[in-house]
Amino acid sequence: MRRVPEFRRPRRQTRGFTLIEILVVVVILGILAMIVVPRVMEEPGRARVVRARQDIASVVAALNIYKLDNFVYPTTEQGLDALVTKPAGQPEAPNWSQRLDRVPKDPWGHPYQYQHPGQHGDVDVFSYGADGKPGGEGEAADIGNWDQ
Repeated sequence: MRRVPEFRRPRRQTRGFTLIEILVVVVILGILAMIVVPRVMEEPGRARVVRARQDIASVVAALNIYKLDNFVYPTTEQGLDALVTKPAGQPEAPNWSQRLDRVPKDPWGHPYQYQHPGQHGDVDVFSYGADGKPGGEGEAADIGNWDQ
């Protein structure tokens, strides 16, 4: 059997996308964007509230692990910083370890509030909402771990 030189062998044809196929995909994506984007853009305030609730749930979970390790929650004075750096003062944290990379801010750029003991439970973690002040309605309403 005689070997055919490599440059004379027939090549397998690899087929790419045609311009029409690419245009069809771009049109479909455009149609989806026209439908989805206005709905999302109508309610950015609601999205911020949802994010705040998720942040608060994460912080409360970190506080619960802190309590399991150290037998008590950090005091109001020690605050949420106790989840990032070892707290000073009493009560001591004998088994302290870092629970968060950083203390998060709410979606409006304000720090989350923390109280121990809380008015609604062992701990209260909350945001004052868009206005950064207690009370309010709508996007400016307080959001806390007690209403989750």
